[in-house]
Amino acid sequence: MKFLTFASIILSPMLSSQDFANYGRYEKQNQEVLSKNIAPNSVFMGDSITEGWFSTDPGFFTENNFVGRGISGQVTSQMLLRLREDVIKLKPKRVIILAGTNDIAENQGPISLDKVFGNIVSMADLAKANNIKVILCSVLPAYDFPWRKDLQPADKVIALNKMIKDYAVKNKITYVDYHSALKDDKNGLPKEIAEDGIHPNKLGYEKMEAILMKSLK
Repeated sequence: MKFLTFASIILSPMLSSQDFANYGRYEKQNQEVLSKNIAPNSVFMGDSITEGWFSTDPGFFTENNFVGRGISGQVTSQMLLRLREDVIKLKPKRVIILAGTNDIAENQGPISLDKVFGNIVSMADLAKANNIKVILCSVLPAYDFPWRKDLQPADKVIALNKMIKDYAVKNKITYVDYHSALKDDKNGLPKEIAEDGIHPNKLGYEKMEAILMKSLK
């Protein structure tokens, strides 16, 4: 039988990979941003929709001094945990929060909309406490999740968006309504802008960019 030393336990892949928030995903990129001594205009906090945005249209980010901090599959509790590392420490003028899809998909198990909304509000509170302007985005339309069928998310997305919008209006926070502009007759994303009904393609992101930039102006 092979006995493990204390050091090997500490450094074992199984233990070192227990990074629920995935702090390590952007650690190197964050150092690169800080080394430039130029604060980003905006940091985009989100999941695969945000991560895919940067990879699909990186020019939109570089031209506007935007920074993408999306991580595929993440729920709002994970984003809340890494907000300090991936947003606050970069000292951006704004944080653009697009979150909630994976909570509704139950990626980390069932969670109430109230708790999802609470995580989003907590991110907004932390940003405001650090003099970062908050932009809250509607969750994109979703009729069904390819990786988790039959959850009937469309109405849950609408309900969460109402909570986010009401909070934004009450607190004089800019609310970016992607949902109303992009939805189809099933309250999902049409295939011409999102082949799988969840993740936008280049055309989908271009539509989102137009909506966002109009809101920022």
